[in-house]
Amino acid sequence: MTNVAWRDYDTASEMASAVADHIGLFVEAALDSRGEALVALPGGKSPIPLFERLATAKIDWSRVTIIPTDDRLVPVTDSMSNVAMIARHFLPTGAHVLPIVVEGDAHYRTAGEAADAQLAKVAWPPDLVCLGVGADGHTASIFPGPDLEDALNGPPNRRALGLMPDPLPGEAPVARVTLSRAAILSARAILLVISGAQKRAVVERALRAGRFSRTPIGRVLANAKTRIEIHWSET
Repeated sequence: MTNVAWRDYDTASEMASAVADHIGLFVEAALDSRGEALVALPGGKSPIPLFERLATAKIDWSRVTIIPTDDRLVPVTDSMSNVAMIARHFLPTGAHVLPIVVEGDAHYRTAGEAADAQLAKVAWPPDLVCLGVGADGHTASIFPGPDLEDALNGPPNRRALGLMPDPLPGEAPVARVTLSRAAILSARAILLVISGAQKRAVVERALRAGRFSRTPIGRVLANAKTRIEIHWSET
């Protein structure tokens, strides 16, 4: 049974402030105990209010490495690039922002292999992985499609892989590179940050179904040994 704690908020703004404080505490604890921290953050537009608040935290960001939980297979100059959005917020703080899409890898499978090699360069496991959840139940870029089982049940030492969603998401119809389920579950702390009644219902159903869930988030989190903290706002 997955150990889950829900934290509820009235507004997305209130949640963004609370989650920023929460992540800051995890980062400070890692810096105190090991002298460095590794954090995986989600992409898209939803986390922007969180990033704006987190970037103002009084943290020694020079000792923090940030990776995206996933990215679109696009150039870093493309508006769909997750690492570019993360970099805009955190490079000015002095943090190290590490891309997982390596320029020049046109095929998503070789891009996934390059991402896995890139993550082999950083101290593992992550201190914290922060995830969003789509209305279809995907998380990071673990989507339904031909590569889903590989993302969920591939080699336990593989940190990232390339994935082709099927169907392609309308807002970003491109292949992806994503952390694997094993990489996500290796984190010392795992947060989900979601808004709205629809996504809450999706997550609740997925957690009840566990490994039998029809949505990726349920299968990703099934039998996780780390406690999952879910931050949810009504609006």
